[in-house]
Amino acid sequence: MARIISLTNQKGGVGKTTTAINLAASLAALDRKVLVVDFDPQANATSGFGIDNRKIETTIYDCIINDAHPESAITATEIDNLEIIPSNIDLVGAEIEMLNTEKRESILKNVLKAIPDRYDYMLVDCSPSLGLLTVNALTASDSVIVPVQCEYFALEGLGKLLNTIKIIQKNLNRELVIEGFLLTMYDSRLRLSNQVVEEVRKHFQQMVFDTIIQRNVKLSEAPSYGQPAILYDAESRGAVNYLNLAQELIDKGENGTGRNTDI
Repeated sequence: MARIISLTNQKGGVGKTTTAINLAASLAALDRKVLVVDFDPQANATSGFGIDNRKIETTIYDCIINDAHPESAITATEIDNLEIIPSNIDLVGAEIEMLNTEKRESILKNVLKAIPDRYDYMLVDCSPSLGLLTVNALTASDSVIVPVQCEYFALEGLGKLLNTIKIIQKNLNRELVIEGFLLTMYDSRLRLSNQVVEEVRKHFQQMVFDTIIQRNVKLSEAPSYGQPAILYDAESRGAVNYLNLAQELIDKGENGTGRNTDI
């Protein structure tokens, strides 16, 4: 059965979608079968795999609002073992349309349940908010990865996110755990980056991934070519970082360690 992992942080620009794309590609490169669910109206994960969402007939919006079967939305990528349910701008209005729906917090959960059991991982790329879409993603997930950028306001807003996770655990998904906090955009030359790493590790201790994602030009360039870093430049520092993260995630899952219920 697939392990469903949401990538979320209501703060934008923290490397959330970059992580969704590159972690998925790295897991696939390590022979795991992966489905990415682009649950962000900006649809950057979709375009990051080179998919033109203007030409897609069925998206995640159709699955949650129009009862389209998710199998009809699954789209191939350039990478073996990796598929995606794409998104587009229609998803912007989904939260309003879901408001009067019974059990509105569990709509995505029911969609993902209908997907045939052929994946090892499903990665849900959330929108940068704590609205109903993100609540749906957390309700549907086994665990959550929280990207935290190594910059000045790194911890700002994390308290609100953790409180949301607690509420989800209490009321909607008792099995939800924190897979880990992922430090991103790290620059070893900057004292501030090192201070943020130290502070995050002090606050969250074993809940922080050992792997740190370093600032890398290739990681920034790859989406404009519709490719994850591992296809754009497999030897780049960014590609290697995400391969290390994928292996760490696999090791945690197989060893049964590293998942945290206490916040």
